[in-house]
Amino acid sequence: MGELWINTWIAAGLVGLLVWTLIGWSVIRYRSHSNQMPRQARYNLPMEIMYTIAPFIIVGVLFYYTILAQNSILRRGPTEPEVVIDVVGQKWSWTFNYKSANDPAVGQDVWNAGTINATPDLYLPVGKLVQFRLSSPDVIHSFWVPSFYGKLDVIPGRQNSFVLTPTKEGDFRGKCAELCGTYHSAMLFNVHIVSEEEYRDYLKTLIAKGQVGEAKGPKNADPTAGVETNPQEVGER
Repeated sequence: MGELWINTWIAAGLVGLLVWTLIGWSVIRYRSHSNQMPRQARYNLPMEIMYTIAPFIIVGVLFYYTILAQNSILRRGPTEPEVVIDVVGQKWSWTFNYKSANDPAVGQDVWNAGTINATPDLYLPVGKLVQFRLSSPDVIHSFWVPSFYGKLDVIPGRQNSFVLTPTKEGDFRGKCAELCGTYHSAMLFNVHIVSEEEYRDYLKTLIAKGQVGEAKGPKNADPTAGVETNPQEVGER
């Protein structure tokens, strides 16, 4: 993803350099010290063909490498994920379901949900292959942690998924990258990449709070808590 991003900027820079060079050459080559109107030309077939075909070639090349990068990122390897997290994007926050029932140190599935006024936390163990399974009960959202580069849409009626391995501990910010509605700006979350021991300790704190089983959004986290909301919008939720 990083290589695609950098190479796209290089391509854009080369196109920009070419355009500015042609503009500068035209200004210098055809400058005039008189007020006479230069000869006008209505058509230049070679030029029209060039500036019609060139953008298609540029877009086609970028599209090709984008597909290669996308397929590489979304490709599932032979290794099964060590951690599975079901992510629910709901109006207007996030719910994280940790599928930890098969982990002997935890023994139960647990969840954590946010609201407009309470930003949720997402904990990940460093060095472990993590699978995110994304779903939405209402509208399209987009799961994005800028430091991870990639993002993926969260679409009602469809489960999208991807895998990654966190490589260093630290705190990062996540957000919704899709303009999903009135309180889109509240759809933030904090990402904490910690040691495996700290990760399991966090899951145990969720058990102590009674947040066990599975949560699928507004049923467990009131998305309108503390704000004034259009009654019709609530009824459609």
